[in-house]
Amino acid sequence: MFERFTKSARATVTGAVTHAERADAESVTEEHLLLALLDQHSGRASFAITSLGLADRRAAVEADLVTARRRGGLTRADTDALADIGIDVAEIVARVEEIHGAGALDRGRRRGPGRRPFTRGSKDVLTKTLRIAVGRGDRFIGDEHLLLALTACPGVTADVLAAHGATYETVNRALYGDGGGDAGGGGG
Repeated sequence: MFERFTKSARATVTGAVTHAERADAESVTEEHLLLALLDQHSGRASFAITSLGLADRRAAVEADLVTARRRGGLTRADTDALADIGIDVAEIVARVEEIHGAGALDRGRRRGPGRRPFTRGSKDVLTKTLRIAVGRGDRFIGDEHLLLALTACPGVTADVLAAHGATYETVNRALYGDGGGDAGGGGG
């Protein structure tokens, strides 16, 4: 599959590995893929990111990702569901961090040297990337397909993107206009 990736898509995947290494993360996650996409300054994904205002809100996007990591990777829907049954996730996080230190629920910290594997979630994103490209009839896999896949695969990264106005539909519209269709599907 990687041979079908464009230069910018390859740069995004290798950039995700770099982000994981810098963060001393145990593995390469969807978050690292998003951060690597935000690093790109050319390409179709960069155009969509800029047109949706994500480039200007990068610090806020990163802060939301950190907050989600502090919650142990729970999405907003997860925390809302828990709140509905009387469980205050923010209070639990505060108490755990008070006892065990900041970031105690961040499960992605590395414990030694070696190659960083891709998580199941990041592999799902890469698989969805291929499906989106094939669904659109493209013979290549570009960074735009990666961005669409990040919005289409349920989880914290899609949740954060949606909170900043980047849903599958808005990204698709930014990339392809109103005639972009829904090839590859926005649903999980």
